[in-house]
Amino acid sequence: MKTGGQLIVEALEAQGVERVFCVPGESYLAVLDALHDSSIRTINARHESGAAMMAEAEGKLTGRPGICFVTRGPGATNAAPGVHVAQQDSTPMILFIGQIERGMRGRDAFQEVDYTLMFGGMAKWVAEIDSADRVPEMVSRAFHTALAGRPGPVVLVLPEDMLVETADVAIARPAQPVDSAPTPTQVAEVGRLLAGAKRPLVIAGGSRWTEDAVASLRVFAETFALPVAVTFRRQMLFDHTHPNYAGDIGLGINPKLVALVKDADVILLLGGRFSEVPSQSYGLLGIPETGKTLIHVHPGPEELGRVYNPDLAINATPGGFLDAVAGLEAPTAPAWAGRAETAHAAYTAWSEPPATIPGDVQMGAVMSWLRDTLPDDAILTNGAGNYATWVHRFWRFRRFATQAAPVCGSMGYGLPAAVAAKLLHPERDVVCFAGDGCFQMTGLEFGTAVQEGANLIVLVIDNGMYGTIRMHQEREYPGRVSATALTNPDFAALASAYGGHGETVVRTEEFAPAFERARAAGRPAILHVRLDPEALTPNRSLSDIRAAGRQR
Repeated sequence: MKTGGQLIVEALEAQGVERVFCVPGESYLAVLDALHDSSIRTINARHESGAAMMAEAEGKLTGRPGICFVTRGPGATNAAPGVHVAQQDSTPMILFIGQIERGMRGRDAFQEVDYTLMFGGMAKWVAEIDSADRVPEMVSRAFHTALAGRPGPVVLVLPEDMLVETADVAIARPAQPVDSAPTPTQVAEVGRLLAGAKRPLVIAGGSRWTEDAVASLRVFAETFALPVAVTFRRQMLFDHTHPNYAGDIGLGINPKLVALVKDADVILLLGGRFSEVPSQSYGLLGIPETGKTLIHVHPGPEELGRVYNPDLAINATPGGFLDAVAGLEAPTAPAWAGRAETAHAAYTAWSEPPATIPGDVQMGAVMSWLRDTLPDDAILTNGAGNYATWVHRFWRFRRFATQAAPVCGSMGYGLPAAVAAKLLHPERDVVCFAGDGCFQMTGLEFGTAVQEGANLIVLVIDNGMYGTIRMHQEREYPGRVSATALTNPDFAALASAYGGHGETVVRTEEFAPAFERARAAGRPAILHVRLDPEALTPNRSLSDIRAAGRQR
């Protein structure tokens, strides 16, 4: 006989879970006690939003559900941002929530929440385990659901008294994601549509990718001489130095890439949904009729035809699709010959950092130095803000599973994601980019990094404001600053206060030696990069944006 808490932990061990992220709470003490004697490493974060984002990042980088435990009421509400990231980013994740005792339900007991109502619109499945003997069944279903089709978050609720109830039940085998592939007829139709194309384009995105699938995409693109673009914050899906790479379709997109998408006559949308950000506010394709020949491949059948009416809808994972079409023969003299090389040349020119921006810290030079210095397997993370443009536009991703960034645009994501990435790959460089506003939403997780020995490097790009909102504010209401100015701490001193390594960078030439000292410190590090407030974007100053707003 084992308690519900013990059965939860044994079920996680059986699923191959190596670590869980949590903020401890009295509502699931029995689970914490069972974790004490398990093979699973327990990472106690400083805030539930950080714990949930860590779990989401692990799911994003591994393809297996990241695991988070939080307590009832405020603990669960604090974890909601991580669940939202997992939902929008199609990431497998399971959130376990401690709950009031079963006999108290419906009385508005201390910290009581109906989690079905709370998370029903965000999670793939929300359920309460009402008896210990159902733990193996419910945990197994949670893993299968999180992994199936379009991956996403699952929420399991754990009544406190259920966790101390005993049962004698067997633990389920590990869940395996269900693969899906096109039929032979669909494969033949892909070949026919490509053969008849004049200006085809591949757009890769979404999740359910693997290293093998990424390699297969490269071979497929080479075989058919196809230009390949990737969607917002899915840049690790194609080597940016490859001659077939056309760039990323996201915020601050290259105008020449916009033209490439608009000009395409056949689009192979592989794995993604082409939602608001990559579609440029749903403006690049017609809805529901796209005005092009659209081949849409997605592992979730409910996404096929949801927004765009495809000419060929294929319910398949990226890997399943690419394996199936590997035998197709490419035209010997395709009508689109040379388009991939032209698109790549446009990307290469677009991704060269600017020579100068206002101020003494030249981020273009910083990005060039990082590109020349960091290895291809370095993992970069970020949250949301104008500062992220320096990563998305000027860093050249080379390998799969080297990017953890929120497609949903959640601020505060970069540092928790970096903690998860460094714990997953302690031998690799992990660099978090964070704006001053973004960092302060989850900056307390630097303490988690120190406690767990996650020796990441955080670049806090400090311009003293919520830069993205200030940009929109100056454009719409020029000169009327409201709620966007920030009074910031000494972030380098904050790193030292936590027991980490901290330095401040106020001139370009200080960055490289400071970064090398941070790499050698043997501790988590923060480099406080003081950016001139005028340097609002890589191409436009604060004054330029304000002046343009006044002319509207």
